[in-house]
Amino acid sequence: MTSPIEIPVLVVGGGPVGMTLALNLARYGVRSILIERNPTTTASPKMDLTNGRTMELFHRLGLSAALRAAGVPEENSFDIAWITSLSGHQLHRFHYPSAKEMREKSRANNDGSHTREPPMRVSQVVIEPVLKRAVDDNPLIDVRFSTAFERLVEQDADGVRAEIRSANGKIEIVRCRFLAGCDGGGSRVRRQLDIELDGDLGVGQAYMVHFRSEEREFLQRWGATWHYQSAIGTMIAQNDHDIWTLQCLGLPGVDRNTLNPAEVLEAWAGRSFNYEILQANPWDAHFVVAQAFHVGRAALAGDAAHQFVPTGGYGMNSGIADAAALSWILSAMIQGWGDLSLLAAYEAERKPTAWMHLAASARHVGVRIAIGQVFAEAGELDGADAETAARRATIGRKIAALGNIENESWGVEHGYRYDDSPIIVHEADPPPVDPITYRPSTWPGARLPHVFLTDGDSVHDKLGLYFTLLVLREVDVSAFESAAQATGIPLQVVKVTQPGLRAIYERDLLLVRPDQHVAWRGDSVPNDCMILLQKIAGRGI
Repeated sequence: MTSPIEIPVLVVGGGPVGMTLALNLARYGVRSILIERNPTTTASPKMDLTNGRTMELFHRLGLSAALRAAGVPEENSFDIAWITSLSGHQLHRFHYPSAKEMREKSRANNDGSHTREPPMRVSQVVIEPVLKRAVDDNPLIDVRFSTAFERLVEQDADGVRAEIRSANGKIEIVRCRFLAGCDGGGSRVRRQLDIELDGDLGVGQAYMVHFRSEEREFLQRWGATWHYQSAIGTMIAQNDHDIWTLQCLGLPGVDRNTLNPAEVLEAWAGRSFNYEILQANPWDAHFVVAQAFHVGRAALAGDAAHQFVPTGGYGMNSGIADAAALSWILSAMIQGWGDLSLLAAYEAERKPTAWMHLAASARHVGVRIAIGQVFAEAGELDGADAETAARRATIGRKIAALGNIENESWGVEHGYRYDDSPIIVHEADPPPVDPITYRPSTWPGARLPHVFLTDGDSVHDKLGLYFTLLVLREVDVSAFESAAQATGIPLQVVKVTQPGLRAIYERDLLLVRPDQHVAWRGDSVPNDCMILLQKIAGRGI
């Protein structure tokens, strides 16, 4: 029998989450095999927003420039408009700055309230090839597309044995220290681990029409717009040029398999126009979170662990944060300075965050339902008479009042906090996290607020590869350095003396984890730095 393939980590799933996990592991010097059952990256437009927090994490991997080159230009707007139909009338427009304007604003208002990178409009069809080139070019990643995960053979105290199958039918055994299931909503890894899902399956029935058209004068008739939304559905401008996606939600009682995509598209548009349908299919939306995020040495990330209705765009973005969290934890255990209990900490951190994102997505769906009710009660909206025009104005005001929090929930996107983590040094009476408004905070468990320094650099770019002790005033931190050396826990001391930082960062000393979350903070060095460092490395929890 052929000897098993030996590798520190087997990553199952070559979508954005799996590829990002493998790239993060490589950043820490850890080898992996990345397998994907499909022969190529996706052709389906599964997401269209990479939020600011995700772009921070891609920036760490050196990918932000390549991704922006592939995405929608930074000068293009994020506007959302509600309409009767494309051939009808605009009812209300929510104006949002472009990525370029957000970048300029973050430097002008350097108060910690902005992310290191602005968000980016980009289709998953476009983002995956950029990530695929990066994993293919990385010598620490063995990339195997057209290779399926067959089964988890066994786990023991030292690792996992898994069976994989290549396109030619060849079966191989992989012996890895850890297995990461990033294989999507129908995750075979999750099913092999007998992990059930909590929440609600099939909460929404949807139908997608993905198409090509260069009739921009019609498709952007009120100006460049990210989403045009009506009572029938939402059209997403994937590249502001010729690729578009119509998503129709809320189709109870309709046999979606009998729908004619051309009829669906033209009903939404209000008339016929020139287009080429690239793909059309029904799909179901879910609100579910896995009951466990790991079993032994096998862990889940991305859609394998949680699935949300895409209002707010939390699916892939939450998965990228999973990858950032899981990668440093796996690296710590493989390199020997982190304890196996870190996987329990991963679950304690990311599972509540998934539920937070699910709740936010559900709130956004509630707003859409309320707007749908406004449409249902409105009557005729496309007439040319004064009475109908007045009705349209009333509907527009109602939509404005209901708001568009699904594109404004910064607390959900980068203000979440790990209050239940056993590897954070917590403080009493944590303030509530506002899901909409982000308030910069270094409360233990929070992401370190981002600021630009007087030398022009980002404070996030100053952070070390592993743990960083950020020092804002002259303090003798040699006890920290000695404890790190004694415990073998990698620590870098970064001293930043800049007026105004203390008001944002709240303490003089901040111990920041590899994923940029605050593990501990204080104004003086603690009495026993060794105990503190052992705690954040998961030793003895």
